[in-house]
Amino acid sequence: MKKIISLLSLLILCAGLNVQAQSQESTYDPHKAFNPQFMADGGNLFRSADGTPGSHYWQNEADYAIEAELDTAASTLSGNVTITYTNNSPNELKQLWLQLVQNSNRADSKARAVYSGRVGEESGENGFHLHKVRIKLNGEWREADYVVSGTRLQIRMPEVLKANGADIQVAIDYDYELPKSGRGSYMDTDNGAIYEVSYWYPRMCVYDDLRGWNTLPFLGAGEFYLDYGTIDYKVTLPEGMLMAGSGELMNPEQTLTETQQKRLEKARNSEEAVMIRKKEELDQPATAKGKNGKLTWHYRMEQTRDVAWAASEAFMWDAAIAKYESGNKTLAMSYYPPESAGEEAWGRATNYLKRSLEIFSDHWFEYPYPVAVSVGGPTGGMEYPGITFDSWKAKGYTLFLLVAHEIGHNWYPMVVGSSERLNAWMDEGFNTFIDIYAHEEYNNGEYAPKRDGEYAPDGGNPAEEIVPFITQEDALPIMSKADAINREYYHPLQYFKPAFGLVLLREVVLGPEKFDYAFRQYTHDWAYKHPSPKDFFRSINNYSGESLNWFWRGWFINNWQLDQAVTEVGYKDGNPENGATITLKNMKKMPMPVLLKVTLADGSTQNYKLPVEIWQQDETYIFHPQTSQKIDKVVLDADHQLPDVDRANNSWNANK
Repeated sequence: MKKIISLLSLLILCAGLNVQAQSQESTYDPHKAFNPQFMADGGNLFRSADGTPGSHYWQNEADYAIEAELDTAASTLSGNVTITYTNNSPNELKQLWLQLVQNSNRADSKARAVYSGRVGEESGENGFHLHKVRIKLNGEWREADYVVSGTRLQIRMPEVLKANGADIQVAIDYDYELPKSGRGSYMDTDNGAIYEVSYWYPRMCVYDDLRGWNTLPFLGAGEFYLDYGTIDYKVTLPEGMLMAGSGELMNPEQTLTETQQKRLEKARNSEEAVMIRKKEELDQPATAKGKNGKLTWHYRMEQTRDVAWAASEAFMWDAAIAKYESGNKTLAMSYYPPESAGEEAWGRATNYLKRSLEIFSDHWFEYPYPVAVSVGGPTGGMEYPGITFDSWKAKGYTLFLLVAHEIGHNWYPMVVGSSERLNAWMDEGFNTFIDIYAHEEYNNGEYAPKRDGEYAPDGGNPAEEIVPFITQEDALPIMSKADAINREYYHPLQYFKPAFGLVLLREVVLGPEKFDYAFRQYTHDWAYKHPSPKDFFRSINNYSGESLNWFWRGWFINNWQLDQAVTEVGYKDGNPENGATITLKNMKKMPMPVLLKVTLADGSTQNYKLPVEIWQQDETYIFHPQTSQKIDKVVLDADHQLPDVDRANNSWNANK
């Protein structure tokens, strides 16, 4: 009996069978992978079937006029905001909804319940106190009928806001205690406190053609979805505090010293960083003289969805010009305390910012704002239109990573305005993807390849590092609600996996030329608009000319896995001169193109790329390489570009 088994084993070896692959059952279903009913509903007048905004696409507009004052002694901000909200929709609105993000700090907030397991304990930070809420209808101001529900405010209208361009004004007087930690907070330094202020005024929720009012509460992970408009804001600070804000400073003559104004003007024409406030000048006045010990800073930003700002007596300040292929320019600036200074740290921050702006602009979409700012302070890394908050401790690779990633969010989602609350991967994943190539390009790859907590965190091959994550039994698909994802899986799922998916499309499936064109066109089409995942999928399909529904279904909508196998190598009539056949098998649900390396008896190699369409009919595919020699070796994905979950069945060797 033993002799029979040995003989059978020898015959199998000679025939070139891969025993492991043959013994496993494939779970691949070609109909599910290539189901033609995917996105079969077509487009409409608002969103076209080709992924572009439709002929009747609309979105509402929110313009803000804000006046606020920072009380550093009490650590509070008081303000009043007047919102002009324009209803461009075809529907009459019976209600308005606003976001009150600071209310997530309340003791009874859903955010505290979800992420800390606590409800009812005093947090010391009580969210927005609303002193007055008014609306202006038909030229008359009146007290609003409103209800606060956690991080949301509902205004119940006495009469409808008419459709197709009618507007209404909402005025709110408020104050709140500044949070001590989080995305916007404050910290002490030897030269004064640094304040980073965000989500500092009530903001309109989005009303769109997809869901009507987008009123999901802010819980912490799912970020924001906002309409565009002009934001004009004035902030009163103690004299001596420098302020860095989103948009342009409208009153430099009233706020800056003459020396700073001259240096700022010099920076507007310099590609090298110009120091506007030096370390040795920290004991000198940082600002112009104010009234009663106070100064009011006036900023304005157009076509934006939000603004944020920072202020401190401790700021050093430098700036340089970023230049684009079009000839346009942006003033790139960094504010940071002396503890962060040095060429290994924030001394290079403005150069990191300048080059990131140039790289992203020249590849994808030109940065649209005249100013970009990085602030070194207590926040680890957070993005806002035109300004980012990055850790004051960061140096070297980490600082470049933070500056590039956070300013990169000005493309996704600040310009391409997807809903972060619902689809965090459309900003975090897209931004991580463009960062990968920025790392390669910056200073001839000084910080390449990108390997960090956002992408391949163990420093290895992304195609291999993604496998342990996607093979976990409880791994969710990319298209999962942000706040429904366990924190330890958030970065792998919303940053790493979608970014690597785009790399697969660019490097393996489509090629750089096709992909870059499609991704660039998507960005231009949806600039200052609200794309959905389906709009993105359709856009890339149409601009690339390829049906990628199998990819969207397997990699984004489901957590399907890839396992390609070589199961047999043989020859026609047993004679290599008559030609060879290589039998391939798709073992799991995810199809992908096949990258095949064949080594012949004379030592030469042949490389083949087989299109994904070979898997449309069956789990098995028989390939005929161009040879009349014996084959010594066959390897699938020799360069490990694909996320194959079982590489044990990826090769066949005639000598084994």
